[in-house]
Amino acid sequence: MLQPYRLPPVEGEWIDREKPISFIFEGKTFWGFEGDVISSALWASGQRLLGRSFKYHRPRGILSLANHDVNVMVQWDQRLNLRADATALAPRMQLNAVNTTGGIEKDQNKILNHLSSLLPVGFYYKAFHSKKLFPHWERLFRSITGLGKVDLETPRIFTPKDYEFCSVAVIGAGPSGLAAALAAAEQGADTLLIDENPHCGGSGHYQRGEDQSFWHATKQLLEKVEAHPLIRVLTSTTVAGYYADHWLALVSEHKMTKLRAKSVVFATGAFEQPAVFRNNDLPGVMLGSAAQRLMYRFAVRPAQKAVVLIANDDGYRLALDLKAHGVVIAAVVDMRSEWSAQNAFSKSLTDQGIPLYTSCCVYEALPVKGGHVVGTARIASFSDGKAGLATAREIQCDGIIMSVGWASAANLLYQANAQMHYADNLEQFVPKDLPPGIFACGRVNGLYDPDARFRDGQRAGSAAAAYLGLGSVLEEDVAPGMTCPSFPWPMVSHPQGKNFVDFDEDLQLKDFENAVQEGFDNIELLKRFTTNGMGPSQGKHSNMNALRILGRLTGQRPDAVGTTTARPFFHPVPLSHLAGRGFHPERRTPVHPRHAALNAFFMRAGEWLRPEYYARTGCDRNVCIQEEVAAVRNAVGLIDVGTLGKLEVFGPQAVELLERVYVSKYANLKVGMTRYAVMCDEAGVVIDDGVIARLAEDHFYFTTTTSGAASIYRELSRLNTMWHLNCGLVNHTGAFSAMNIAGPKSREVLQQLTAIDLSGASFPYLAIREGMVAGIPARLMRVGFVGEWGYEIHVPAEYGITLWDAILDAGRPFNIRPFGVEAQRVLRLEKGHVIVGQDTDGLTNPYEAGLGWAIKMDKPFFVGKRSLQILSKKSLRQQLIGFQISQEYSGSPPQECHLIIHAGEIAGRVTSIAYSQTLKAHIGLALVTPDLAASAASFAIRLSNGDFVTAQITSLPFYDPGQIRQKETACA
Repeated sequence: MLQPYRLPPVEGEWIDREKPISFIFEGKTFWGFEGDVISSALWASGQRLLGRSFKYHRPRGILSLANHDVNVMVQWDQRLNLRADATALAPRMQLNAVNTTGGIEKDQNKILNHLSSLLPVGFYYKAFHSKKLFPHWERLFRSITGLGKVDLETPRIFTPKDYEFCSVAVIGAGPSGLAAALAAAEQGADTLLIDENPHCGGSGHYQRGEDQSFWHATKQLLEKVEAHPLIRVLTSTTVAGYYADHWLALVSEHKMTKLRAKSVVFATGAFEQPAVFRNNDLPGVMLGSAAQRLMYRFAVRPAQKAVVLIANDDGYRLALDLKAHGVVIAAVVDMRSEWSAQNAFSKSLTDQGIPLYTSCCVYEALPVKGGHVVGTARIASFSDGKAGLATAREIQCDGIIMSVGWASAANLLYQANAQMHYADNLEQFVPKDLPPGIFACGRVNGLYDPDARFRDGQRAGSAAAAYLGLGSVLEEDVAPGMTCPSFPWPMVSHPQGKNFVDFDEDLQLKDFENAVQEGFDNIELLKRFTTNGMGPSQGKHSNMNALRILGRLTGQRPDAVGTTTARPFFHPVPLSHLAGRGFHPERRTPVHPRHAALNAFFMRAGEWLRPEYYARTGCDRNVCIQEEVAAVRNAVGLIDVGTLGKLEVFGPQAVELLERVYVSKYANLKVGMTRYAVMCDEAGVVIDDGVIARLAEDHFYFTTTTSGAASIYRELSRLNTMWHLNCGLVNHTGAFSAMNIAGPKSREVLQQLTAIDLSGASFPYLAIREGMVAGIPARLMRVGFVGEWGYEIHVPAEYGITLWDAILDAGRPFNIRPFGVEAQRVLRLEKGHVIVGQDTDGLTNPYEAGLGWAIKMDKPFFVGKRSLQILSKKSLRQQLIGFQISQEYSGSPPQECHLIIHAGEIAGRVTSIAYSQTLKAHIGLALVTPDLAASAASFAIRLSNGDFVTAQITSLPFYDPGQIRQKETACA
């Protein structure tokens, strides 16, 4: 296992050297340890080329190692766009860099780097402006851009939602966050400590600088936090958004947690910012904090020989850390003046013989000959953003490690409506006014000295607990350090460019200059024109430098320039987390086990699972459906209709409620009879239908469509509450089982199970009777959606299976067959019966659906009456008609929603179509223009492939137009 850059064991390292892991990257086998991330394992093995940039496909390596850039983004099988800096190494990983053509080494699109002068900032706006060129550009960009490749066979990922509550939430488990959590808990607050890393400690773990005291103090604090009973710790969890009333969105690998806190402490730290010089994106050029993370978290040497570019005291600590782990320091280049660079750290370095260049910069990084990685740093004197080339010299190295400044990680504070101001002594935005219950500490508060961060954390945690009435505020006056942690202008111009500000978007210094020259001199406009901060990292490494550039170009102070709006989510969140569990309610009728035992093929009908058909060995779907249809037409069939909405209304004004919500009359409905019911909304659009049965003068039982059960019950409840009618409404949908036995032999089968007289004289069509069936109290209705003699039987749900079994046993001598939804649809289509929501749409009124006969305009009021009065005087917009395709037709049949073409124009669409074995032809319903319905005998239906099928307009119903099958003679 060759790992030339792996260090000997380091105190506090995250890796487990007893657990090696092999993995494949770009077809080559590499090794790492449990606890490594992908980037650290590759760097330890000497692999320097880790990715390609988005726009120019330039070679990229480690930059932040903190999930603050996307230099290294990989794909693992079906898992897209994994950030290698933060993705833990796992066994048998097979990884490839994204955004390449032909692999990372021989990426064919790297030619774009040489064509960069033809692709200036904003070029796409100008290219897309041309309607003629737009299709060309669109195809080109789609083919060469993008990140991971989507595999459409990827299974759906289900992620749970979780909910948490706490008194004090502390965001960030670095030194100040640990101190804040402990202070809040010691005052009695239930405290939740949240950090995006798998281990706590933050910079207290890796920013040591030859002095272990900071690390040891952090470790001792962490031990107290872990032992405290009032502190819970969530690691590997990112707070991705802040919402009103201290509502936080927590994102971990497998779930999203919605946290409600009573007060919040922001110990979010700061993002280290890169220096801007030519080729500052070459592999081997990295941030100082990235190098420290490599050494102390993963025991990996960042380079063999490095030039350290600094502009703050953190840079000297960095140089000491590097030297302590065997990195040869070729030079320390301090962008500050000699006076400001004089401190104990610089003296320690010079005493060790390390060259120190003050008031100097790295002018450019040069790659090794014929290679992708840095090989030379060209340094020069530096003043006001310009390099003095007369003083330039070249220093051989395999790493340039930068520590020039920080930007406060204040995105969540902005979302919390905190007021920020620019502190000149820090060159950083810091909180000015915080909303109630919001507190900030540590580097986000402008404090960089280790001791100051501990004390500031104690202050903030104490204040957060005291805000809740727990203890009193710890009085701490914590002042920032004497030296500025950030250099005001860490940017070096170069005539050849390639000095990158935004690594995600390949934005160079000159791109910002050009944008301002073109008039985009507002920070929000600049962001959108250049796309700065719009990459996956959301400007964590680029926004501060962009703000400085705009300020200098427009002559404004940074606080006058302002910042862009911070919106949730401040960190990318997988779509699977936003989708959640993908929970779909699934309801099953009481008879479901019997359907499964009969080999039913189930379909979804709203929330319900219903048998589509009953599969039979050796028969395909269509054969099974046609056999079920034939059984109902010729003998007897049984279908479960327990999914229908089943409602009951009773009371002195029960009939008044029904009169007001349905278009027909029910005051004159006789007890023991039923009537078809159509419901409309205020616009006169059909929204539901069913059957209403009168059990007594003040007692009605009625059904709704399967999909409308819940919504109709809610609407009737709302209307009854609004109208103050003296009646009660009960939803029996889940409490009753219902089934329909239909066919010429249905009466003979059912008569065996009940003493109710089922003759046509005693039990006429559309009647309802109550009695015992198979020893079960039942309601029987003589209704017929399928157009045959039949009975709809409603019983308490607990007796559903008993009744089903009894009917099948009684019907066995008559060759009874259970039938499913598809057979029912064929049977009802032969009768021309409408399915609301399929043969109607969101604008169809009863006149258009052929249901005008049901409307009783002589009623004083019903919902939709006024609209229907207006519509009745207007010509129809569309009309529902029946059609039939020639029996000789043998091609592919039309499908629902296929368009109807007449006289070269779209004249309608197919709403229902099926093959009728009874009629030996395809039949269907269609919504068409009234002109077509009135004047044509046939029309053409356009298929998906562009072919046309001719259909004949036919009167309805297709089958048994005289309703003979539902009269006494049918079962005589």
